Amino acid sequence: MMFVSVAGTQLMTPERRKAVWAIYVWCRRTDELVDGPNSSYITPKALDRWEKRLEDLFEGRPYDMYDAALSDTASKFPIDIQPFRDMIEGMRLDLWKSRYRTFDELYLYCYYVAGTVGLMTVPVMGIAPDSKASAESVYNAALALGIANQLTNILRDVGEDSRRGRIYLPLDELAQAGLTEEDIFRGKVTDKWRRFMKGQIQRARLFFDEAEKGVMHLDSASRWPVLASLWLYRQILDAIEANDYNNFTKRAYVGKAKKFLSLPAAYARAALSP
Repeated sequence: MMFVSVAGTQLMTPERRKAVWAIYVWCRRTDELVDGPNSSYITPKALDRWEKRLEDLFEGRPYDMYDAALSDTASKFPIDIQPFRDMIEGMRLDLWKSRYRTFDELYLYCYYVAGTVGLMTVPVMGIAPDSKASAESVYNAALALGIANQLTNILRDVGEDSRRGRIYLPLDELAQAGLTEEDIFRGKVTDKWRRFMKGQIQRARLFFDEAEKGVMHLDSASRWPVLASLWLYRQILDAIEANDYNNFTKRAYVGKAKKFLSLPAAYARAALSP
C-alpha cells in the first residue's frame, strides 16, 4: 500500500524519513483494524472513534507515541487530513462490501485504501525545485502509483481473497469475459481466465506508466527510493504472467536477485533531471 518502501526511506534526509515512517505506521494501524487479528470485533463506531482520534492528533492532541509522530509530521509538512479520512472510508467499505460491479467502483476503493497514500506523502517527498511540472500533475502521478499498487495487490491475491469470500474484480468485466463468481471460487486457470487477466494486468501497467512520469519530478533525494519501489512492485505483474496467470494457488513474488538488479537501473534513471 505504501508509496515507497520503508527500506527505501534510508536514502532520504532524517526528517523526511521520520515523516514517511509516521505516515506508514498510521496507514498500517488503520489497515490492521479491518485486516488484523481483531478485525472481527471492528464496527463502524470503532472506525468513527479512529477518525476522531485522527482529528485530535492533527490538532496536536495525540493519544500515544505513534500518534505523536504523525502529529509532529503534520506540524512540519503541509500534509492534508482529507486523504487520511478517505483511507478510513476505505476501511468502512471493507466492513460491508465484498463485490465491485464496475471498474469505477473498484477504482474508488483503490483510491481510498492506496491512492490516498500518494497524496499523504508527496508533501514530505517534495517536488524538485527545477521541475516544470505542475503540482497537480505530480499529485495525479502519486495517486496513479497508489492505484497501480493496489490493483497489483488485488491481482496477486485473487485466490487468497476468494477464500475469504471476497472478489475485488469488476463483475461486469468478468461477465464480458464469460466468467462468473463461481469460476473465481473454483480457482481453475482457463483460456478465458488468461485473457481476462491479460487485460487486467495491462490496465495496472498503464497506471504504473502514468506514475513513473511524475516520479521524475519529485525532489532528487526522494526520486530513487520511489522509483525503485515502483519498478519492484510492477515486477509482481511479470511474476503473475510467469505463473501462467495462476493467482489462485500460486503467490506471485519478486526474488531477491531481481530486486537487487533493479536498484542500479532505478538509480541511474532517477539521477536524470526532470
